[in-house]
Amino acid sequence: MQKLFFLSFLIIIASCKQAEEKKEEPIKLLTTAEKIANAHGFENWQKVKTFTFTFGGKMEDPNSGRAWVWNPKTNDIKLTRNGEATEYNRNNMDSTALKSDRGFINDKFWALIPFQLVWDEGTTISEPTKAESPIKKQELNKIILTYSNKGGYTPGDAYDIYFDNSFIIREWSFRRGNAPEPTLSNTFEDYQDFNGIKIALSHKRDEGDWNLLLRNIKVELEE
Repeated sequence: MQKLFFLSFLIIIASCKQAEEKKEEPIKLLTTAEKIANAHGFENWQKVKTFTFTFGGKMEDPNSGRAWVWNPKTNDIKLTRNGEATEYNRNNMDSTALKSDRGFINDKFWALIPFQLVWDEGTTISEPTKAESPIKKQELNKIILTYSNKGGYTPGDAYDIYFDNSFIIREWSFRRGNAPEPTLSNTFEDYQDFNGIKIALSHKRDEGDWNLLLRNIKVELEE
């Protein structure tokens, strides 16, 4: 009877200890960058097998722009431009691949900037503030993404990113070399959902009919 009581006592103590340890686990608070990434479907990216898209070009010309096929699991990349194809792996690049990769990094950044906020290293991201957007003059939330002066294809650049209360990016300003005035400002419009990944297809300036398009997007998931 004493053994049974002692065993029950040990079980009660162990249970209390486990409950106490579970209770003390800190709650992870998401950063603004993580909230933006999640609002665009970041939790679905881990299931992506291939990401296909065309950067730039004209809608009426299917062969214009740079067409990319990327397998993020293996880092295999295929670029098709002007009817010519180049294939390489980002883990093993030669001089020819480096030239193509500069375009890939740029184009992927436009397509997946919400995810780059959490992927990229050597960056600083400011605390969010309220600010008027440069194109549509709307009051939005703003963060400043600044890259280190070392490494990468465009060191020291900065981006003012404007997003709504649902953490969806609506506009940005690119500032080359962290210059005080924008080098380029444009919108993020015509969002579409591709297997849970939200991507803006149109990027317009505030003057003229300039519109940088992202086309032929396909997100293939692993089975």
